[in-house]
Amino acid sequence: MFFYFSVTLGSFIERTYVAKETERKAPLSAYPLLTLCLLTSSGLSNMSLNYINFPTKVVFRSCKLVPTMIIASIVNKRVFSSLEYVLAFAVCLGMILFAAADWQLTPTFHPIGLVLVSLSVVADSILPNAQESLFNCGSTRLEVTLFSNFFTLIAMTLSTLLSGDLLGFIGYIMGQRTLYLYMGVYTLISYIAVSFFMQIVKKFGAVTGVLAGTARKAMTLILSFVIFPKEFSWYYAFGASLVLGGLLASSLVKIQKKAKAQHEKSSETEMFIANQTSKV
Repeated sequence: MFFYFSVTLGSFIERTYVAKETERKAPLSAYPLLTLCLLTSSGLSNMSLNYINFPTKVVFRSCKLVPTMIIASIVNKRVFSSLEYVLAFAVCLGMILFAAADWQLTPTFHPIGLVLVSLSVVADSILPNAQESLFNCGSTRLEVTLFSNFFTLIAMTLSTLLSGDLLGFIGYIMGQRTLYLYMGVYTLISYIAVSFFMQIVKKFGAVTGVLAGTARKAMTLILSFVIFPKEFSWYYAFGASLVLGGLLASSLVKIQKKAKAQHEKSSETEMFIANQTSKV
């Protein structure tokens, strides 16, 4: 809940005092879907840990790139080539291999946990595509960030208040003053991270945003090896090759598609100018 409070507060301050935005482009009726996706994604993902272990959760959560692409094709009419789907599968497989090193030691396959984490992946795949739809309608990054996290904060506050977790959290931090500094740093970092992600979704689309998130996970895993050395496994080597290779190839494909689109646009412009000149 503190994460959503941090993002709501940061986006409100930036929107009001920096960007000075006063108008809202999207209707409020557009935000219940985003709120539901945020609650479902985080809530079910955490609940699944009561039934499955963390590596199993990582395996399933790492596969959201492919359903994100499928939903983007349906909702936002984006077209992906067969090569892009192959690269997406390669990245997902690489993330799975990273987790498989631990997964093979303590796998857990409780049906309820698998259902919960699978539903969280579906919600996580819908979320950036729904955000992209709002951006296409003219909504700004700050508007979407503020209202989606604000409504999610309200929902989580009510649920934790009813469960008693909110009062317990407040009582705990009142006696831990050193936590205030950590919470302040966390607030700043959380807001910067979410702002960057939303800007990526706004400018490049939902799939690119998920690709960036996958790259972040890969870098986290690599840094964990540097800071906290682990026993070597070929799963790690193969996984790193697939993830980094898939991300690099995906970037090159997107650059090529962008260059091709710009070339076609310039060619159309030149043809239009030539036709107008011939008429004169």
